[in-house]
Amino acid sequence: MENQKGAVSSSDFKSDLEKLLGLQSVTYRYGLSKEELFHEAVRNDRGRVRKGGGSGEQKAYPTVLGDKGPLMYFTDPDCTGRRTKDTYAVKWPEVSDQIWFKADLNPYDPDKYQGLLKRVVEHVNARKSTLYVKDVFMGADPDFAVPYRFVGEYATHAMFAHNMFPKDLPGVKDVDARRWTMLNVPSFECVPERDGCRAEAAVVIDTRNRICLVAGRADYCGVVKKTIFTVGNFLLPLDGRLSMHCSANVGPGNDAAILFGLSGTGKTTLSADAARRLIGDDETIWSDNGLCNLEDGCYAKLINLDKEAEPIIAAALSKPGTIIENVPPLPGKRMQDCHPQDLNYSDDSIAENMRLSYPLTANPNVMPGSRGPHPQTIVLLTADAFGVLPPISLLDSKDVMYHFVSGFTARVAGTEVGITEPTPTFSACFGGPFMAHKPNVYARLLADKMDHHKARCILLNTGWTGGPSGVGKRFPIRVTRALLNAALSGGLDQVETHRHPVFNLNMPKSCPGVPAEMLDPRQTWSDKAAYDAQAVKLRDMFRENFKNKGFAKFGIEERI
Repeated sequence: MENQKGAVSSSDFKSDLEKLLGLQSVTYRYGLSKEELFHEAVRNDRGRVRKGGGSGEQKAYPTVLGDKGPLMYFTDPDCTGRRTKDTYAVKWPEVSDQIWFKADLNPYDPDKYQGLLKRVVEHVNARKSTLYVKDVFMGADPDFAVPYRFVGEYATHAMFAHNMFPKDLPGVKDVDARRWTMLNVPSFECVPERDGCRAEAAVVIDTRNRICLVAGRADYCGVVKKTIFTVGNFLLPLDGRLSMHCSANVGPGNDAAILFGLSGTGKTTLSADAARRLIGDDETIWSDNGLCNLEDGCYAKLINLDKEAEPIIAAALSKPGTIIENVPPLPGKRMQDCHPQDLNYSDDSIAENMRLSYPLTANPNVMPGSRGPHPQTIVLLTADAFGVLPPISLLDSKDVMYHFVSGFTARVAGTEVGITEPTPTFSACFGGPFMAHKPNVYARLLADKMDHHKARCILLNTGWTGGPSGVGKRFPIRVTRALLNAALSGGLDQVETHRHPVFNLNMPKSCPGVPAEMLDPRQTWSDKAAYDAQAVKLRDMFRENFKNKGFAKFGIEERI
């Protein structure tokens, strides 16, 4: 049995789970290695994997590499991503005014929740289920890392928890008193009329008892990660620690940077810099000790994978202990006869959101302990498909708060059926669904830490120039890299600037390696009147979002 430092002994966890949840007539598989979990998953993980299919189908397979390669896993067809409409927090009286209840974090009636939890436990006890238990931590800094115990029916999920979270973290205090427990039971079926939920599955966060309940077919691996990340977004700010949906890295001069950005803005690509060491690519904490990764792994998208552009991900496809999610076998072949490097990562016949879970150590250039100093540079990334935002803007603390809570990017016309022009996306704090507090809590922490540590902040636009998508061209990566490198080095700290007349953004007039005419977006359009109209259109979208989200009542100043 694997020794997990900082975790209770195997004899103690059983009594803890009986006391916390009432689990009694179950069999536990505690602290198994990833190799053991691999074989358990292939042998035992059963559920629905296709529309109209039964609940006893095989969900996990080896490739031709066996346990020396990845575990191939298939989710329920109704859960190929997070079930945002079915994610809840129990509306206990003591947190009812603290939690930011919204469409992707709904309130759950306490009485209904207690009834649901009781029925789930009775279901597991009656089935005499085998449950996999893995003790890990949320956060790489022992000063505040949160003990996290996964308990669930699928060995794949336990293996995912091992990949994605720190283990063997010495120095964590009060482990038992601070532990959060996830009970993950895909075999249960919720009844909305009885259980008080929307559908046959529910993901419920219970802040009073430190429980994350996953009841029903919500077996996408990301639920194991994003649910506890939402918990961290609730707990950590209470002690002045800023939890962030961002990547972070450190340069050769021990200069750290954090990069916020929604999907498609370049967050992962730009943080993967051979000259800088990675702290993490998705979830980072900024505390009085500096930066640290919340995770110990990466959960990469695989759709249309370019192996030359993403060599680390490409190499990880063949490594043992990794998990590939929702990638189909080659036509006419069994998965166990396929090599992971030969699979078609453009085949979205199962899901577009195909994923790869791999340990952080698969990256060759990682900061020791996934930790780093306080950041000198904060980067807010956007990909403006309207083609009107400057490629780079210098932000003060009030600008930061405004653009941070706005969380803007724009989808390209044609990426979805019916979209014929750029479509704005506004996600508060660049991760709205996972933010458990109201957005001003995170915005104020970010502005205060930025001011205290004298960090600079830029809004970096990786989108289009010379016109909207379909007319203009996307900024070349070399231009974006030149702008980012200039900001990271302090090369833009003293340059002459001017204000954008529509967006009120502070634009540098020069940047090494970048033509001056590219720095003012209006100058790149041949039709200046068309630019002006498009800029006003996007400005009004910002204003409408600000008004509709009620940011003014949170103390955020409107800047556009």
